[in-house]
This record gives sequence, structure tokens and C-alpha cells, in this order.
Amino acid sequence: MAKRIFDIAIIGGGVNGCGIARDAAGRGFAVYLCEQNDLASGTSSASTKLVHGGLRYLEQYEFRLVREALHEREVLLNIAPHIVRPLRFILPHHEGLRPRWLLRLGLFLYDALGGRKRLPPSRAIDLTRSVAGRPLKDVFSSGFEYSDCWVEDARLVVLNAVDAKANGASINPRTKCVSAKRDKDLWRVVVVGPDGKRQTIHARTLVNAAGPWIGAVLHKQIKAKAAAPVRLVKGSHIVVPKLFGHDRAYIFQNADGRVEFAIPFEKQFTLIGTTDQDFRGDPADAAASKAEVDYLCRSASAYFGQPVKRKDVVWSYSGVRPLYDDGSNKAQNATRDYVLKLEGQKGEAPLLNIFGGKITTYRRLAEEAIEKLEPHLGRTRTWTSRTPLPGGNFAPGRAPLMARDLRMRFPFLTPSLAHRLVNSYGTRAPMILGHARSMRHLGESFGAELTAAEVRYLTEQEFAVSSEDILWRRSRLGLHVTSRDRKALETYLKRQASARPGSPPSDRSRTRRSSAKTGGTT
Repeated sequence: MAKRIFDIAIIGGGVNGCGIARDAAGRGFAVYLCEQNDLASGTSSASTKLVHGGLRYLEQYEFRLVREALHEREVLLNIAPHIVRPLRFILPHHEGLRPRWLLRLGLFLYDALGGRKRLPPSRAIDLTRSVAGRPLKDVFSSGFEYSDCWVEDARLVVLNAVDAKANGASINPRTKCVSAKRDKDLWRVVVVGPDGKRQTIHARTLVNAAGPWIGAVLHKQIKAKAAAPVRLVKGSHIVVPKLFGHDRAYIFQNADGRVEFAIPFEKQFTLIGTTDQDFRGDPADAAASKAEVDYLCRSASAYFGQPVKRKDVVWSYSGVRPLYDDGSNKAQNATRDYVLKLEGQKGEAPLLNIFGGKITTYRRLAEEAIEKLEPHLGRTRTWTSRTPLPGGNFAPGRAPLMARDLRMRFPFLTPSLAHRLVNSYGTRAPMILGHARSMRHLGESFGAELTAAEVRYLTEQEFAVSSEDILWRRSRLGLHVTSRDRKALETYLKRQASARPGSPPSDRSRTRRSSAKTGGTT
């Protein structure tokens, strides 16, 4: 590794870093990526889990961002139909806030801007006659319904990393960059791996995709003197027991101008979020404050007939968004668009800093990042919009049929397990099941139908090491397992690690960002 010269070295294993790694590796570039914790352990696993255009961004005249995001929504639905799924949203009309004509105009633009192909259009809805109106207060009698998509955010990151590795990239989670210095036309990047050993990587170009740590990397590792134009904004979410029985989500208007989502989550729960607060400090310490939890409960209770109370919250999580600092007076008004800054004098190895971005537009951001670096690396063709992510080589909408076929091939599977395997791994689900003829053949069970066979797949194929990786990023089974299940999983992982020497599990990132009252969470 020390003798090899990479075309691109990437700092950061979130959605932007892994998306750039996949794109670059697929074009034939030699790629090295390091991430100080687990993949998607920061902001990329703390989103609202939506692939969407951002309906409220129309009010801020961010038409280019909305158009691009809506286009990418269609692309992601095609290349990752196992983890990206259509979702209909109910927008109740609130007297005294945005007028009905404005909502209708906004939804008309939303339907038209992105070249919608697969998703149904928006429409007016009578909430007094719809099942979607039953959980709401009687005062909300009408509204609108429109389409967006749901995404397994952390799995999106991991699948990009898996595909990058399959295309030759060196993907290195739990490996921290401790310094990066220019050596004429090369970067000399020093990293510390999970075994504590230092290693020096040489690369022609360097990409700083460290997310909310972008400023820290610039100043501490790269020793740049210029200020980083980044604005850290914290977004928090809460999860409560299921508030409604249908499969649609809600978007609520708040009096402060923000919007709030209430989304079906993990069958038994409802996800509510998000907040927008300026943040200072270490992003690893971000957690939902009492004020944020109260705000989310109060906002949801303004719409639902059943009040949402603090005691109902079974889990909360926070992420820090590294937005480009455009000087907005409020965090909620700061642009969600991304900005790519290329630095370096003639003859120097270039540095590309990634500011902002949304999970929806990560793929296009990756394309633009490669375009910025092409003068230094050579011109290549784009490819990621046409090639499915691992397991996604099937048509959108076929997941239920695939789950049925999986049960025909493996009759011992319960409908819920077959459904989860297909919606997590797509066409790769049989790789987990192998030649099993019963659940017993899948090995030890760790609750919520999680088996040793699936755990082995995640550790061997998807970079998982700890119980946190498996229960909170490769899945959300942490909401369903008990503390005893989790301890059994941790014991199993330790046995695996001792049989195959490597770094010890580290639960630091999720433990410091989440809180919960149930299951095996912390």
C-alpha cells in the first residue's frame, strides 16, 4: 500500500465519500477511502430517511436543487429498488398558515420540475372520507396527497462502499486520517488503522468528504489556514409507538415556518422529525435535547388526535448537517445545496472540499466531484445512473413478488423475514440463506429473526464489526431486540473476531448520538 500511488484519496465514509469512491472506482481510477468510525456512523445514518425533492425549498427559490433532487429520486428508485421505495405523503391544509392555492401551486411545480415517470401525481384529498384523516384532529378536513420516496439511509452508504470495493477501491472503515500534506504533485496521507498502526498513503488528489468534521480535517489534518465556510446544523428525530395503521406518511406545517414529517417506521413505530438548530462542538456528541423532543411532540400533537408525549418516545437520534454557510439568519433557511471547492496552485496536488448536500443528491454530487478532478486525472464517462447498486438489479415494485419467490425456494422463512431480507438485500438475499433447509441451518438466533448466517454476511460482505453496526446501521433491528439478544450477538461477534484476528468492536459513534428506552439500545 505504501508503494502504491492512488488517483484519489477520500477522507470520510458517509454517503458523499462512499458515493465518490464508487463512481471513481467504476471509471477505473485507483481509490483509497478512510473513515474514522463505521461507514455511515455520522450524519448519513441520522437523516429523515427520505429521497425527496424538498417541497419547502420551493419557498426559498431553490428550483435547481429541487429539480435535481426530483430527477435523482427517479434514478435512485431505479438503481436501488430494494432500499428505496415509493411513499405517499398527506399534507393537511392548516387554516391561518399557507393558503390552499399556494400549496396547490407548490405541488404542481413539484410534479412538473423533476420529470416524474414512475410516481403518481399529487391530488386534493377529503380527509373526512379518507383513512388518512382518521388519526388527525377533526379541524383538518382537507388537504393534498403527493409522492416521494423512503430510503434505508445507512444501507445506501454501505452498498456504495460494497460496490466501490467490488470495482477495486480500498475501503477502510475505523481508519483515521491523522495528517495530509502536499509533496509536490502528490498528497502524503498518514492514517491509523483499527490495529493502531500508522500507514502512509500517496495519492494524486485528495477529497475532504468528512461531513460535519470537514472544518476539523481542514485545520488539524491538512493544516489549511483559510476558514472553512461550513455551518453545522443539528437535526433531531424521535420514534414513538405507531400512531396510525395505514401506509402513508404526513407532512405538517408549523407556525414557525418549518415542516415536520411523521412516517411509518419499522412496522410498529412512527418516526417524527426533524429540527434545525445551529450546533457547536464535536458532532459525535450531538443528541436530541429536551427542548427538541418537546418541540417535536408539541408539533405532532397539534395535528394528531392522540397527543404525542415525552413518555411515548422509545428512541431519539441526532445528526449534524455540514451545510455551506451562505449567511442565512436562521438554520432552517440555510441552503441544502452542495458546494464543491477545488484548491491548489498549478503544479500542486489538488484538494476538493465537499460542503453541504442531501442524501437524495449524493450520486450527482459524486459525478460533479469527478468532473472537478478530471483535469488532473483524465476524462471518463458517467455510469452510476444506469447501474444498480448491489442487490438492486430488479424492477421497482417487484419486491413483494421476490419475497414470495424467496419463500417458495426457502419454505421455512416466515413472510416477515422474507420481506425484510428482500427489502434489505434484494437479489443478494439468497447469498445469506445458502443451502439452508430450515431456520436451524441459519445458525444462532439473536432476536427479531436475525440469525448467525445474516451476521456472517454483514461482517464478511458489508464491513460490519460491532452490534451497533448490525442493529442500527445495517438494519434497525435495535428497536426490536432485547438487551439479552444484544449481549448474545456481542458474544458471537467476539468469538468471530478471535477466530479471525482484527480490530475490537467499537460502539462509540451510535452510543454517543442516540438514546432509547427499549430493546438493546443505549
